[in-house]
Amino acid sequence: MTDPKGFLTTERQTPKRRPVDVRIKDWKEVYEPQAFTDLQKQAGRCMDCGIPFCHSGCPLGNLIPEWNDLIWRGEKREAIDRLHATNNFPEFTGRLCPAPCETACVVGINADAVTIKQVELRTIEDAFDAGFVTPLPSERLTGKTVAVIGSGPAGLAAAQQLTRAGHTVAVFERADRIGGLLRYGIPEFKMEKSIVDRRIAQMEAEGTRFRAGVNVGVDITGDSLRSKYDAVVLAVGSTHWRDLQVPGRELQGIHQAMEYLPWGNKQGLGELDSTPPINATGKHVVILGGGDTGADCLGTAIRQGAASVTQLEIMPRPTEERPSSQPWPTYPMIYRVSSAHEEAGERLYSVSTEQFLGDADGNLRALQLVETEFVNGKFEKVAGSEREIPADLVFLAMGFVGPEKSDLISQLEVELDERGNIKRDGDFATNIDGVFVAGDAGRGQSLIVWAIAEGRSCASAVDLYLEGSTQLPSPIAPTTRSLMV
Repeated sequence: MTDPKGFLTTERQTPKRRPVDVRIKDWKEVYEPQAFTDLQKQAGRCMDCGIPFCHSGCPLGNLIPEWNDLIWRGEKREAIDRLHATNNFPEFTGRLCPAPCETACVVGINADAVTIKQVELRTIEDAFDAGFVTPLPSERLTGKTVAVIGSGPAGLAAAQQLTRAGHTVAVFERADRIGGLLRYGIPEFKMEKSIVDRRIAQMEAEGTRFRAGVNVGVDITGDSLRSKYDAVVLAVGSTHWRDLQVPGRELQGIHQAMEYLPWGNKQGLGELDSTPPINATGKHVVILGGGDTGADCLGTAIRQGAASVTQLEIMPRPTEERPSSQPWPTYPMIYRVSSAHEEAGERLYSVSTEQFLGDADGNLRALQLVETEFVNGKFEKVAGSEREIPADLVFLAMGFVGPEKSDLISQLEVELDERGNIKRDGDFATNIDGVFVAGDAGRGQSLIVWAIAEGRSCASAVDLYLEGSTQLPSPIAPTTRSLMV
């Protein structure tokens, strides 16, 4: 095990964030470097439990105690090998995953959990710096071809696994660059896009082919796709955003979060010749939705120089301690402060938007809010609590309700479930032979770590379909097949 007394003698410590007044002036990641010796001490807090509940907390089944021990010992090469054994992209999860592994950590029962997420991130970053991350092309080609539609984490994970199994894989992306939400939904200050480009370069060297700027269903039909490829993986995500139909929704200045964030990313990367068409500079910004996407809008608006930013949430303010109804090792709904929340803005809880208010020219000028109470399973208005707050821009960050009902879905004739997601069986297969689905498109909106787990598991199912057997691992246990692993 690691340091036998580490969890008793060492306090939890995470890397420091750059000073607020410094970091809001650029788009770079917010964390300062951490000395490796400090990281080793944090890894040394791992107890190497008899039953490591962090495994069950992680959908990928990451071998957390093993690479904690290796990092504590300074064996970086062995550590990255153990990490890559279960996770294709630890540089993504180490930055973006909310770390359900940490809320399941045994140390966390009566103390602060091990900094699993930071150990993971530093392990992969040091591996890239040392040249340990190299292409792993297949030794033989199977002659089978696979089309992966969508280049988010699920699509990329499926593509990399299938390429390494020897199949010829093409990834189609309708945006002008590869990465899906990793590129256009995640702000630069949370993950610089050079991190995505670095991994794409490895995949290209392994043989994965990327087709950006191709809208499958429009530029190439579903029938044509099926005729050219032996299998198709739909990893199109859950991109049908939830809207808010209240009076005044038609006013100018109300946008979905994913209409706004891509422009912020382009601005942060210096890809625009002028100001973005949706720009918060000098404006009163209101964000509807208290989740991560709302925080992403908050940090972006701050960097653009918003006059004020207010984030609204219909739910009550969570407690700072784990609720008794959400005991260890479950993931608790507690009050969390992201880097963006440290920087500026106000967070309002238990409020609902009654209507948007505009001026004579049809431009948004304010929101009318009402306080709410959760009574008998539904939200009730608090009488007499109506008020207005100024708003020039509103961003709707209220989640997603399934994949877009695109031409591709119609052309492939795949069935949808009662939630509007693409229906699949336990082997990730749709009702159409040779067509599979992975990630949010089949699961519904979820975490990045689930997307990668689904991509890996779907790849295993596709490999079995194409070859009759598979050696690809499946972190999500199949229900109708057995794997040769």
